Amino acid sequence: MSRRSLLGLIVLAAVLAVTPFLVPNSYYLDIVIRMAINAVIVLSLNLLVGYAGQISLGHAGFVGIGAYASAVLPTHFGWHPLPALAAGALAAGVLALLVARPILRLKGHYLAMATLGLGIIINIVIRNEAAWTGGPDGMPVPSMGLFGFELMSDRQWYWVVAAVLLLGVWGALNLIDSPFGRALRGLHGSEIASQVVGIDVPRFKTTIFVLSAVVASIMGSILAHYVGFVTPDVANFFHSIELVTMVVVGGMASVFGSVLGAVLLTALPQALATFEGWEIVVFGAILMLCMIFLPRGLVPTLAARLRLEN
Repeated sequence: MSRRSLLGLIVLAAVLAVTPFLVPNSYYLDIVIRMAINAVIVLSLNLLVGYAGQISLGHAGFVGIGAYASAVLPTHFGWHPLPALAAGALAAGVLALLVARPILRLKGHYLAMATLGLGIIINIVIRNEAAWTGGPDGMPVPSMGLFGFELMSDRQWYWVVAAVLLLGVWGALNLIDSPFGRALRGLHGSEIASQVVGIDVPRFKTTIFVLSAVVASIMGSILAHYVGFVTPDVANFFHSIELVTMVVVGGMASVFGSVLGAVLLTALPQALATFEGWEIVVFGAILMLCMIFLPRGLVPTLAARLRLEN
């Protein structure tokens, strides 16, 4: 890990340490928790889209697999939440492994349409299997138990999610600075050149796709247990687009851009609630302006400007 990355990690840890003491009430703490959960999901998606250059418009499907594994297995089969979480991650990983080779052979908009189709299929299955999933109405999720006690309060959940976010950022920073990460960046630049220098392109693309799916599933389980209820909306197309938008706005191929994008786009709908009936229009206008004036995303653009000024 570079010195700059280590400094960024220390700053993030300091921010996470003081945040719960600065938020005025549980409503804002709830938003912060959702920011952190989204940040980890977006981080995993950025490894796939930003670093490896593989477009995915169905990432919310893997979030849904984890969320419903943590709802269905404890409710219908009496599983403990932790094995249910692991089972959801395993199911998401196996599914990603099975579809990775045929899907990742595609490129450009063909790849985008294939991943979109995968996400839609997962969402349809969740909606149609009403006997198990509650259908469009959703279903309750049992509380999460860790080391003999249940996570109930928002403050308890905050420290768990903050630790997961810090671990995720640390892991991603080390991953992209490793030979594996350099291979991913090579894939993004040119798959043909990567093959020429001896990189096993299908293996690396499959590995990062599976890793991204597993992380998304784990965070889907955490989100389901935190909220205490899950609906098919967690796996729908609009959620996938929201996640991709967070990657783009924060900055593709930027770890801290993933965190910033998730923070901003999780908070923005709450801030726009005062524009009754117009919040979607204002939201779209803000995103459009970001893409026009900050095409590389917030963090990479600001970092480049700071380097030029120095």
